[in-house]
Amino acid sequence: MASSSSMLLLAALLASISWQAIASDPSPLQDFCVADMHSPVRVNGFVCKNPMEVNADDFFKAAALDKPRVTNKVGSNVTLINVMQIAGLNTLGISIARIDYAPLGQNPPHTHPRATEILTVLEGTLYVGFVTSNQENKFLSKVLNKGDVFVFPVGLIHFQFNPNPYKPAVAIAALSSQNPGAITIANAVFGSKPAISDDVLAKAFHVEKNTIDYLQAQFWENNQY
Repeated sequence: MASSSSMLLLAALLASISWQAIASDPSPLQDFCVADMHSPVRVNGFVCKNPMEVNADDFFKAAALDKPRVTNKVGSNVTLINVMQIAGLNTLGISIARIDYAPLGQNPPHTHPRATEILTVLEGTLYVGFVTSNQENKFLSKVLNKGDVFVFPVGLIHFQFNPNPYKPAVAIAALSSQNPGAITIANAVFGSKPAISDDVLAKAFHVEKNTIDYLQAQFWENNQY
């Protein structure tokens, strides 16, 4: 029978292995696996195109991030380049996004369930931050200027806000997944289809049900990454 110390060592080893296993997208087992978007087979990711049929265009998208985009009602626009835009990203565990911010615009609180994000400010100033998980819920924030870099750890709620009332801002974000996903908090909570019960939300937020009904009646516009 194994000793208690041996069992503890085994448990620690298994915990370490499982932590490493969920750290990022699976590592590729070949040079590339260009996504075959027409395959009827469904896997975690996409089936590989025949490598003999691969060409340079599978790794290319023209003028993808070349100019500002029109911002939405919260004053931001995310132009995401992931595996759906460049099939050659399949299995490579990376995406990129350009984010345009209008004066006083924001990329509202959201999470990426499958990716850590590293953000670089190209123009302007951004106030950014994220909140750690329960139980601490510690808020970490920073004001970024042109050339500054900030990291948002995988899965944590984060945001960016342009505090300048006159000038726009631009940032580039790299994400550690071919398909990082995005959950915009307000949209998910108040704009779900079908709606979450107002009894549930009123109790969760400690507000009256008519406040929840008002929020659920708003138009919620999803982020694009």
